[in-house]
Amino acid sequence: MSEQWQERNRPQRLERRYDFEDYSSLRDFLDRAAEVSEREGLFPDMGFGRDYVNITIHTDEDCDTLGETQRRLATQLDALLETGAQASGD
Repeated sequence: MSEQWQERNRPQRLERRYDFEDYSSLRDFLDRAAEVSEREGLFPDMGFGRDYVNITIHTDEDCDTLGETQRRLATQLDALLETGAQASGD
């Protein structure tokens, strides 16, 4: 999980903003992030504009602390960004 993720309290959550060069790159990331979320069974809050997305990963409903599941999802989302940059030649 990259250092760009911010761990927040009340309620406990992870937050990160991803910036993109264009809407097409953002859309590709969102599509791949949806696949990862479904596979992991975690559905973070996502708010996006033309060239950015803000992601918030909350704790499980029955737990008040962040666990390995949430951190694994954050790591997988970071990997999507790296994969997307490699695929576009950046």
